[in-house]
Amino acid sequence: MRKFLHNVLFIEIMKALKLVFSHYFVKEVTLQYPHEKTLLPNTQRGALCLLRYEETQEERCVGCDLCGVACPSACITVVSEVDEKEGQIVRRYASSFDIDITKCVFCGFCVEACPVNALAMTKMYEYSTINKRDLIFDKNKLYDIGEKFHGEAKGYLVAHNQENEDEEIVSQYRYRFPASRQEDETEPEKKKAAPKLEAAVKTND
Repeated sequence: MRKFLHNVLFIEIMKALKLVFSHYFVKEVTLQYPHEKTLLPNTQRGALCLLRYEETQEERCVGCDLCGVACPSACITVVSEVDEKEGQIVRRYASSFDIDITKCVFCGFCVEACPVNALAMTKMYEYSTINKRDLIFDKNKLYDIGEKFHGEAKGYLVAHNQENEDEEIVSQYRYRFPASRQEDETEPEKKKAAPKLEAAVKTND
């Protein structure tokens, strides 16, 4: 008899309708993208960008390629050059800087490895295209993104404790080659001086 009433009164359908109508009084959680967009935190790892010094507008990047070394997917290619004056290197910079976004895993290691905070991540995530070559961001495009989303890039560095919120980077960072390289440059001079000392010892004997 109970089964008969269930079949006649459509109890299952009534339960389903009750569940459906109960959602009319619940706040919507679905955003109608792209007309509605959610607010992203400053720690959002979106498209990478290159930054300049805020006062002089000079490029921060010194072409050290530490970002490329730290990248686990090997998507960064840096070609560095130097400016010399009277035989001394006065400036080092990246003549070419390319990032293949199709390989990027957005881990942020490259940003942390940069000694001058030239790299940062933005909240930009809408860059789909029908041409895969457009997803290789060159130096000019990276600087364009940095200028357009400078506030987001600054917020990312602050959120990761790499810069202070009220600090304006107006002067150049002091970048020096690692101590190991400096030692390598001084070692040949020590080796040249060593034979002279040995010769002096032999003549005294």
